[in-house]
Amino acid sequence: MYIKKTNDMSQKDQETKEELKQEETLNEQAQEAAEQETVAADEQAQPTAEEQQAQELEKARQEVEALNDKYLRLSAEFDNYRKRTLKEKAELILNGGEKCISSILPIVDDLERALKTMEKAEDVAAVREGVELIFTKFLNVLGQNGVKVIETKEKPLDTDYHEAIAVIPAPQEELKGKILDCVQTGYTLNEKVIRHAKVVVGE
Repeated sequence: MYIKKTNDMSQKDQETKEELKQEETLNEQAQEAAEQETVAADEQAQPTAEEQQAQELEKARQEVEALNDKYLRLSAEFDNYRKRTLKEKAELILNGGEKCISSILPIVDDLERALKTMEKAEDVAAVREGVELIFTKFLNVLGQNGVKVIETKEKPLDTDYHEAIAVIPAPQEELKGKILDCVQTGYTLNEKVIRHAKVVVGE
């Protein structure tokens, strides 16, 4: 009976070993299958060289389209700016003197009144005084618009502002090289000479 029991235990041990071996084999097969699936998934996840080139090409095409759209927008904006600037410049050239002309018109009104007064006036001194007032007012208006008279009286000759049209002997030693007379008044506009003063210089 003992022998039989021993044989039964040996048979059970043998069966257990076989079951363990089969289970181990199955585990190894399952692990190999899982590894193969992982490798296949990795291969599917990694794009081929052609797919990678196609993706890079599509990305480059999108970037080119974006840059082209940006260029077209900037070109249109610049064209609009250029047209607007040309229009504003043309209007400035056409109407740039409006302010100056408007400030001179009251002087014209004064001259008209002076002319009407001269028709009936007998006092020449009063007429002269009125014309001098108008002349002074006119110079003030010019000054407000940036126009200034070039000073000449006993000033040293400066060819940047003066044009010597004659040279005469100086009546005094200290007047040599200086302006003795102004034949035509010169003017500057915002510090720029718009007409040189024509002068006579002593030597």
